[in-house]
Amino acid sequence: MIRKILLALLVLFIAIQFYRPARNNGDAAGPHDITHYVHVPDTVMAILKSSCYDCHSNHTEYPWYTNINPVGWWMRGHINDGKRGLNFSDLSSMDNQKIAKRLTGVARETAKGDMPLPSYTWIHTYAKLDAGQRQIIKEWTDSAKVELNVKM
Repeated sequence: MIRKILLALLVLFIAIQFYRPARNNGDAAGPHDITHYVHVPDTVMAILKSSCYDCHSNHTEYPWYTNINPVGWWMRGHINDGKRGLNFSDLSSMDNQKIAKRLTGVARETAKGDMPLPSYTWIHTYAKLDAGQRQIIKEWTDSAKVELNVKM
């Protein structure tokens, strides 16, 4: 009986490998990305690319283990959730007020250490933000809100 269950699980595991989620392989820097709305200094862009863009842009660098389902499905859901919250590659549906509100959220979440997610930085240790990087993000979001000419 146990042998049949294990064999069924193995067949199921192999079968799910053929159902691949769509990849997030678009262009991170297109005509509607953040740089077309506010100035993004190189230091900030480097932080965004290393700590934010995998989940909050149209381009994800996929590690090898995302080729194994159900990990690939979990990752796709995670990316979809991140992009739904804020997609640095496509701000076309947002007015300046909404962009400023999202930037306030970026500053708040990074200051609290909630972003990038601990589950992400556990594997991607390079994405952890130190106090100086969190301060750089805070100063950038503050100046970007001024640039957007929005009263918060």
